[in-house]
Amino acid sequence: MLTQIVAPNAVYSMREFFDARKAWPDKLPGSAEDALVVAGLDGCLDSLTENDAIAWIETDLKAAVLSFQEHYEGQAALMLWIASGRARVGMDLADEEYFWKTSPSRGAARLPLGRCLWGGAEADVERILISDEKDPDFDGDAYVGLYHPRIS
Repeated sequence: MLTQIVAPNAVYSMREFFDARKAWPDKLPGSAEDALVVAGLDGCLDSLTENDAIAWIETDLKAAVLSFQEHYEGQAALMLWIASGRARVGMDLADEEYFWKTSPSRGAARLPLGRCLWGGAEADVERILISDEKDPDFDGDAYVGLYHPRIS
């Protein structure tokens, strides 16, 4: 599915994403030159302590995402690709808050991903479902990601 959006060799690493912030390219490598796919969020979060990961998301990552949005004026897609995303990103059904499940070796802590990155605008998040079924399972195989139109 990823190859329908971008060639594998055009996926940015987190380091490349942060470097690109210095001078965003005019043409992006994915989806008719209006999408950027970034891999490595999971590695960043897994390598930091819980407190450091929360601080990094709230400051560095969110600032980079906002810079991307501002530069492309909301006319380009930024995709944070996580191969194991379905298993690592969860949602509390009671309060609809999204969280990141740290690796089991780190105690399987839950980082408040939605609060940190989307600043409480979790109500605007939609699940991306790809299926030929009329009513695909919200948490099943059709669930391939999350979509947020714009954070602030």
